[in-house]
Amino acid sequence: MRNAMRCLWLTWANPEPRHNGQFIYTGGLIDAIAGAGAAVEVLALARPGEAASMGSTDGAVRWWLAQHESRPGWTSLLSPLPRIAHRGATRALRRMLDRQLQESWDIIILDGISAGWALRQVLRSFRGRNPRPKLVYVSHNHEESLRRQIAGEQTNPLKRLALMLDAAKAAMLERAMVDAADLVTAITEEDRLLYLERRPTCRIEVLTPGYDGPRLDRREITPAVPRRAIIVGSFDWIAKRMNLEEFVAVADPLFAAQGAELQVVGSAEESFLDRMRRKTAATRFTGRVEDVDPFMQQARVALVPERHGGGFKLKVLDYVFNRMPILALDGSVAGMPLRHEESILYYPDYEALARGVLRVIDDCDRLNRLQEQAFGVCRDAFDWHSRGRQLMTAVAAL
Repeated sequence: MRNAMRCLWLTWANPEPRHNGQFIYTGGLIDAIAGAGAAVEVLALARPGEAASMGSTDGAVRWWLAQHESRPGWTSLLSPLPRIAHRGATRALRRMLDRQLQESWDIIILDGISAGWALRQVLRSFRGRNPRPKLVYVSHNHEESLRRQIAGEQTNPLKRLALMLDAAKAAMLERAMVDAADLVTAITEEDRLLYLERRPTCRIEVLTPGYDGPRLDRREITPAVPRRAIIVGSFDWIAKRMNLEEFVAVADPLFAAQGAELQVVGSAEESFLDRMRRKTAATRFTGRVEDVDPFMQQARVALVPERHGGGFKLKVLDYVFNRMPILALDGSVAGMPLRHEESILYYPDYEALARGVLRVIDDCDRLNRLQEQAFGVCRDAFDWHSRGRQLMTAVAAL
């Protein structure tokens, strides 16, 4: 490993266990560039209840995890950082970063806007260094447009004001990170184009996720499978909760009238789930589960009812490779080679999506054609190993 490219990877928190899209993408990329030959050291917060780590190794990856600190959300109002970055700006993590920046690195990776708290500290360390490390910003979303959209669609005036302020801070931080980076990666082509609108000379690599989960060789949907549609995800983020609540309000009475079931599988605050359960008749909420695969096998269709949130939906890969036919809102499935009527069904709004489910849920032949086509076009398109080589090649070309 003496000649390996040395990479300092700065992220918000230990991605293990990988129970949401952010952690899946972060963990997958770390594994991928380590597999491509980089010597990777990760600096992050430990997860709640997890012990701090001072250099433990896992293969080619060394972990530096500062003790988790619980921070009330309102404290970010007093910070120039948006909430997503403020939560990681702890004194312990800053001290740990100072020590790491005294070493020699080939690459420093800021993983998502949540690592933006470290930008000034990293840039100060570059002064007087020649050569200096290459700085890479691995984006998970185009945060400026995404957070502006979410804030604008919030109906509560006080929440909208708070979200608008946070969106403005996120926009300033994201712009600073993009301007400082030698290379930016975007998770979709759509995000790449948004970055180029403001900075046409920016070096951007589209880095879609890989997939290393289960792949079903064959699945046949029959009338024996429950008349159930499923939504899988983590609903801890306000955008995800807004999507879910708005769709369920429309879909639940329609499903109840037709004797169909909607099942929502994934983590959220219990207070939110309890409130949703009290308002619904045909919808079931599991909360967090250890394994989503058995739930997918007991449903006929998978849904992506996301009007807010943007970006690549990693759960779509779970759907495809578990051979779930997918129905989605227009524009909610970016970065995937899926075509309307061939490998996915798109709908313009929540009501159309809900009614579309009820029209096809008993057409097993059509559902099986959809899942077969989606599996076929995605089979060889989402390999983590190739993502690691792609990122390392892009850095080497700087």
